[in-house]
Amino acid sequence: MMEISTKMQAYQFKSYQGPAAFATVATPQPAADELLVAVMAVGLNPVDYKIQAGKMKPLMKAKLPLTMGNEFAGTVVAVGKQVTGIAVGDRVYGRPDHQHAGTLAEYLTVPATQVAKIPEKLSFTEAAALPLTGLTSYQVLHDVANLQPQERVLIQAGAGGIGVLAIQMAKRMGAFVATTASAENADFLRQLGADQVIDYRKTDFSQVLHDYDLVFDTLGGRALQDSFQILRPGGQVISISGVPTAALAESQQLGILKELMFAAASYPLQRRARAKQTKYQFLLMHPSGSQLKIISDWVTHDELHPVIAKVFPWEETGAAYDQLKAGHVRGKLIVQVQK
Repeated sequence: MMEISTKMQAYQFKSYQGPAAFATVATPQPAADELLVAVMAVGLNPVDYKIQAGKMKPLMKAKLPLTMGNEFAGTVVAVGKQVTGIAVGDRVYGRPDHQHAGTLAEYLTVPATQVAKIPEKLSFTEAAALPLTGLTSYQVLHDVANLQPQERVLIQAGAGGIGVLAIQMAKRMGAFVATTASAENADFLRQLGADQVIDYRKTDFSQVLHDYDLVFDTLGGRALQDSFQILRPGGQVISISGVPTAALAESQQLGILKELMFAAASYPLQRRARAKQTKYQFLLMHPSGSQLKIISDWVTHDELHPVIAKVFPWEETGAAYDQLKAGHVRGKLIVQVQK
């Protein structure tokens, strides 16, 4: 097996809510079913700073110090002996599971089943904008909602990293798509396929939308609570930013205590859903190389396009996180790890 180096640079934090910094750490080596990837670019996501703030501890365990980053694009430099279909030199992208997260590093080991080959038309920085947000959108719209042609969906925060992909996917599935955004993003979102753009600064979406089949909630809070008002009987709210449910705890095998805790925490939302004859679910995205291949096909056929707000050099990773936390980013922020 190819030995790359004994040391590499990684972007880590040593304690929750503490400052992150570059650190020199040992270069990992792939197991039999894994790849070693030279990371070229990394997409940033709100979940990254939620992990740093300790807000994800109920859903995932993290051992400190922790290398940051949850999606990547790069080049395969070594393969485990059980890996087939992927070779040294292939360009790949992916969203690793929590045990293999930490993509803000020069090298990364990842199970081969959690990556896909990058479409030829995409650069590394473009590819790095797709894995986490693309899989999240696909799993909400396809796996959980089973979105059908002519159904009506509201996608909250359409100009964000999730929104720009979810709008494109929902339109490809044949749905009528409404979204919330600032007025300055309205024309841009219509170009992506949105049928109706609601200026959240001036208009309460819950007062103008009716008889919707699905709300894809990316905001939580009051926006989540108001989402049930716009649904038809039998409609559903699927959230990635709200309150986890007992069903999620059970599916993730988090234990009976967390099942009870999440059941209590989500009870007000479940009660609201039942009162409206609707359904509330919480999604925790899972890695999937096979679904990334579907996303790659859509990109290849010009049915899906990554949207990048800004690319930061490796040395300015901290500044990239500052901009991420500040919010109001159109599309994705990318860190270029290597050239």
